[in-house]
Amino acid sequence: MAFLQVQFYSETLNVASTVNVIMPEPSHGIGITAAKSGELPKVLYLLHGYSDDHSIWMRRTSVERYAAQHNLAVIMPAVNHSFYANEVQGERYWDYVSDELPRAMHRFFHLSDKPEDTFVTGLSMGGYGAMKLALTYPERFGAAASFSGATDICDFTNRPKTRLTEYKRIFGPVEEMPGSEHDLFHLMKNKPEKAPKLYVSCGTADFLYHQHQKFIPALKECGWDVTHYEKPDAVHEWGFWDEEIKKFIPWMLEK
Repeated sequence: MAFLQVQFYSETLNVASTVNVIMPEPSHGIGITAAKSGELPKVLYLLHGYSDDHSIWMRRTSVERYAAQHNLAVIMPAVNHSFYANEVQGERYWDYVSDELPRAMHRFFHLSDKPEDTFVTGLSMGGYGAMKLALTYPERFGAAASFSGATDICDFTNRPKTRLTEYKRIFGPVEEMPGSEHDLFHLMKNKPEKAPKLYVSCGTADFLYHQHQKFIPALKECGWDVTHYEKPDAVHEWGFWDEEIKKFIPWMLEK
């Protein structure tokens, strides 16, 4: 596998942006599955959480090793504290991650552009971003996942005042968030006939577990194909997420 740090000028953000990329290589190596002749790599967009950046998945998990077994390219962008949104007072991170980033990656690399070969997942804030992408553009993805995701962005229970201030900077008036393009419970109502399969997991001791418990039945009620997993006593931590990305990659590739 090749590991690349790509720096390119983002016209959406008006700044040089950094993306970490894992790319399959044609030669054999220990634990590496060689691609079939002429087969373009499948693509996984792997999103970081609130306190991290584009480098964290490589530093805290063995995602490169897991991807090597499946001829899989992995794209890891950075979006700061944006919740993958076009911030009311800030930058257009939603336009960046949903439009400019995939166009740039396909311009720089030979990647499959088939929806059944395109996937997205993330943890915590990144789990929210992955679900927002899959529910907004279901025609683009074969599968999507959220690990310990902030799936109910309109849940202000026990939120500190500083976080509510940040929400207003990102999303605008918090009272207008329910039913908006930021609200996953609103987005899931528009399920198309052909939609990606979803995987949603969370530890039972995670501070976001109550959101997970609301999210799963809501998805099922709207007709989404969702597989869910709850690990007893697991909290918001990298050991759990490393286990989950290892499981999700082969799961997402199953037809």
